[in-house]
Amino acid sequence: MSERNTFYITTPIYYPSDKLHIGHTYSTVSADAQARYQRLKGKEVFFLTGTDEHGQKIEDKAKEAGVTPKEYVDKIVAGIKDLWKLMNISNDKFIRTTDEYHEKAVQYIFQKMYDKGDIYKGKYEGLYCKPCESFWTETQAVDGKCPDCGRPVYKAEEEAYFFKLSNYADKLVKYYEEHPGFIDPVSRQNEMVNNFIKPGLQDLCISRSSFKWGIPVPVNPDHVIYVWLDALTNYITALGYASDDDSLFKKFWPANVQSIGKDIVRFHTIYWPAFLMSLDIPCPDKVFAHGWVLLEGGKMSKSKGNVVDPVILAERYGVDALRYYLLREMAFGADGVFSNEKLIGRINSDLANDLGNLLSRTVAMVLKYFGGTIPSEREALEFDAKLIETAKTAAEKATENLDGLNYSVALTEIWKLISAANKYIDETTPWILAKDESNKAKLADVMYNLCECLRITSVLIAPFMPSTAPEIRKQLGIEGKFGWDEIFTYGEKETYSVVKGDIIFPRLDLEKELEELAAASAPAEEENPLKAEIEGIAKIDIDDFAKVDLRAAKITDCFPVKKAKKLLQLTLDVGTGEPRTVASGIAKWYKPEDLIGKTVVLVSNLKPAVLCGVESCGMILAADAGEDDVKVVFLDGVPAGSKIR
Repeated sequence: MSERNTFYITTPIYYPSDKLHIGHTYSTVSADAQARYQRLKGKEVFFLTGTDEHGQKIEDKAKEAGVTPKEYVDKIVAGIKDLWKLMNISNDKFIRTTDEYHEKAVQYIFQKMYDKGDIYKGKYEGLYCKPCESFWTETQAVDGKCPDCGRPVYKAEEEAYFFKLSNYADKLVKYYEEHPGFIDPVSRQNEMVNNFIKPGLQDLCISRSSFKWGIPVPVNPDHVIYVWLDALTNYITALGYASDDDSLFKKFWPANVQSIGKDIVRFHTIYWPAFLMSLDIPCPDKVFAHGWVLLEGGKMSKSKGNVVDPVILAERYGVDALRYYLLREMAFGADGVFSNEKLIGRINSDLANDLGNLLSRTVAMVLKYFGGTIPSEREALEFDAKLIETAKTAAEKATENLDGLNYSVALTEIWKLISAANKYIDETTPWILAKDESNKAKLADVMYNLCECLRITSVLIAPFMPSTAPEIRKQLGIEGKFGWDEIFTYGEKETYSVVKGDIIFPRLDLEKELEELAAASAPAEEENPLKAEIEGIAKIDIDDFAKVDLRAAKITDCFPVKKAKKLLQLTLDVGTGEPRTVASGIAKWYKPEDLIGKTVVLVSNLKPAVLCGVESCGMILAADAGEDDVKVVFLDGVPAGSKIR
């Protein structure tokens, strides 16, 4: 890691979606841990987060919602800021690409590249993925779908401005070779070179003329600057590049670490350094591409209904517990699997049993045996040397791994010290020492060593658990600011006067928590999904109706869904030979045994959604038949799989 006195770290600027899930939280929390660590080391840190707010997707969604694009994003961005506040994110700035200073700077950047000859006007013909806002060639598309997100692409043709990315292929490869570690992990670098650069870089489309929600191109206001030139340059415009005051840019650029998800490596390690080379600006020291947070069964997706809500978890278990789990459980750089069961397991074993128990036992014993203050007269025990060595090793290893962005390894090393301190209690048996007044100095030594280990631990965990660290220090009777150097001062503190405090991590009932989490995470089926009130009825044309695939489906099995009062799980024969599962909120009006053998109308091409742990692949039709009454639409004599039109 750079030895500069300043440290600049960034996260991706997120598209303002309706809900940020645990994956976004993981990315931002990991960057926050690094920012906090660097501050503890005495660095002047600038930590940037933000939102990417222009583009066709936003324009279309705003139109659907009947608001302006700015009104649409304003509401969502407020929620994102609230989430970062909840997660105790210590960002120094939050940039929005709709900020006026950013828009002016982007126009300056476009003009500078244009004047240099790196931008020209042409015509785009190819395939376009609207969700990813990415253009693809026929050979890059996979079965007519976007190779990044797997969704359909469509043919697009329009006048556009292009950046001469092809001119930078050799320069990029040379830069990678001369700056090992620029792309981390190295496997991502190999992927960029072999999959994108060697096959031949194509010039990059950087403007659009088919929509208006964007920054106007300075040389042609009929065009707007396309997403990646607008979005990526936020990392320098946030520092005042191309403004009247660029002092922050001069102080903090190049960035020390740009932390991103592996799905946007290409944009940050090919497009971004090429843009910077065009502007004659140094490239960042490191672009670190971390893995995804997966659920059992694959990547989280709103369309699958399987996203994990960080707000529910943070409010239920505490922000520090969630931060700890994310950074301990998942090796930074690789994919990790999230589960509620593992989260609760980590809270119970690592936080409650290990750390929490160590603190409460130590404080209680100091209060019981010495009235709260450890005597200065102490006599060393044979077990001390090993514990002190473990503390020194933990300090060294945690530093080494935090410098290398190996968060899970750093926490593993820290927990070795916590485990050693707990073992030290069992080895020294302070409750036995306390029975003999002649052992008072030895007992004082034991209490002192335990407090020293907890003091060092409080500093070591501070980047990860910023609220827990000061609470530990408060109970140890330590006041004031602290820095990273304190972890290397074992034995220098004269004594401790402890203060009784609350249990920092209570144990949880696993089964109860899993049950209540399932209920808390369930969508609105408990509000009766069949009777949602709608103001007015939207008009659709025949093309819209043709998109709905209605099929006759025979119910072959039916039973209640656990932990959901109004849901029945239906197994349907849809004529394909493969059974279909649907969860339906009709338990109040129908008994399972009365439905088996009935034929119903199935909306078969509805996107799957997970309802109380059941993946529901479709929806059956039912009618409001009066106040608090629902009737399922049954079909008599219609073969399973028949299309209804």
